[in-house]
Amino acid sequence: MSRESAAANRRRRTLASLLLAAPLLAGCVVGPDYTRPSVETPFAYKQGGVREDSPAYVAARKNGWREARPNDAVERGDWWRVFRDPNLDRLIRLVDVDNQSLRQAVANYRQARALVASAQAALYPTVIGAPSITRTGSGTTTRTNVALLGQASWELDLFGGTRRTIESEAALAQSDAATLALTRLSIQAEIAADYLTVRYADSLQKVLEENVENFKKTLAITENQYAAGVAARSDVITAQTQVQTIEAQAIAVRLTRVQYVNAIATLIGRPPSEVSIPVAGIPRNPPGVPVGIPGDLLERRPDVAQAERLVQAQSERIGVAVAAFFPTVTISAQGGISGATRNGLLSAANQVWSVAASGSEVLFDGGARTAALRSAEAGYDSAVAGYRQVVLAAFAEVENQMAALRILGQQQKAQDTAVDLSRKAVEITLNEYRAGTQNFTTVVTAQSLLVNNEVNALQVRLSRFTAAVTLIRALGGGWDVRSLPSDSELKGPSLPIDRGGQAVRPDE
Repeated sequence: MSRESAAANRRRRTLASLLLAAPLLAGCVVGPDYTRPSVETPFAYKQGGVREDSPAYVAARKNGWREARPNDAVERGDWWRVFRDPNLDRLIRLVDVDNQSLRQAVANYRQARALVASAQAALYPTVIGAPSITRTGSGTTTRTNVALLGQASWELDLFGGTRRTIESEAALAQSDAATLALTRLSIQAEIAADYLTVRYADSLQKVLEENVENFKKTLAITENQYAAGVAARSDVITAQTQVQTIEAQAIAVRLTRVQYVNAIATLIGRPPSEVSIPVAGIPRNPPGVPVGIPGDLLERRPDVAQAERLVQAQSERIGVAVAAFFPTVTISAQGGISGATRNGLLSAANQVWSVAASGSEVLFDGGARTAALRSAEAGYDSAVAGYRQVVLAAFAEVENQMAALRILGQQQKAQDTAVDLSRKAVEITLNEYRAGTQNFTTVVTAQSLLVNNEVNALQVRLSRFTAAVTLIRALGGGWDVRSLPSDSELKGPSLPIDRGGQAVRPDE
């Protein structure tokens, strides 16, 4: 073997040894390993009708287990289908097409995924190529020098600072994915609530128009009574006033309907002129909403998942701050061909190379690293408190809407009874007025009370449906934490993201 070949072999072995040793040296990860913060979770909802002194509840608290309650009847994702309304289904499905807030959330998620890839790039060496050609001349002599050089540098992740950064960015990307799901769910719930308000407006319009017709009949009775000389002119004027008042209220309802239809158009990203909703009344009773058990809420609400992912992101930043206290080691190499072409460009004389390893450590920084560590620890404590507060708010929201559905159901029964009694009162007083045994003031009072009771009954019905929508949203709308992108998905090959925020795979 020639001397040049032996030297080349030694260079390759030296570089290979450094490259093989790098992963072994990068095995240590400093800083705390993340564990999900504990939260106090009740074994049952207070509004769920489970007594805290019941044997099942006491046993659950004592043994630390929870009863499994399969909810096979619950819609998984398309939660609005429980209302069995094709028009509502059509409108909500348009959210993923043109809603601008959702598109913004998707863009934020894509940006977060790119930051994960950017953080991963720090694990790999940076390679720079620098070719050059130089021609020099002196008299009749011309010399051509060619340099085909490459440089590589690699900062070893000896203490896991880079890996902690990657984990932090991955957790932030998952947090953005949860925010995307929360945005979608909130928009869907808002559309459902607005749609139900449109249905309420249609029912209210019908009730008011029916009362206008009834008041016109009453007006005809007063005119006949007045013509017969058994009623005063004031009775006729009062009856006319009733007709005009209810007609004005019916006209105002049209504006309410238009406003809510336009609000829905905005939410689905369409001009109002392109959106129309056929007239139909609000149903009598909302669908039942299975609530499951409180422990499930930690896995079903996007905002809870979003807050928990922020906790991990802050935890990993503590590791990054700790790693800053340790030295950094960088491997650099340079090699290639440089020399005159007249001697043969690839000759051993033109081959150049160098390999170096260097380390550095901050000896004094005025307390900057200590301050950064304290800041990271404080950020973690803040994120934990925020996470626990979100969980508490989630439990309270579910309890509130469960109470609303129960109490509003009771109110609806009482209000419907009041409507029935009001109708009987109007019928009786109107007959007595015809017979001349009752004054018209009593008739007006009874009719006004009937209108108020009918309107109140519709408002309670709308409140019940709105509470059902809010409860479904509070339960996560069928979303599950397993819908978040996994670590392997975030750290693997980058895939395009569709309008809904889902990764598009090649076989799709």
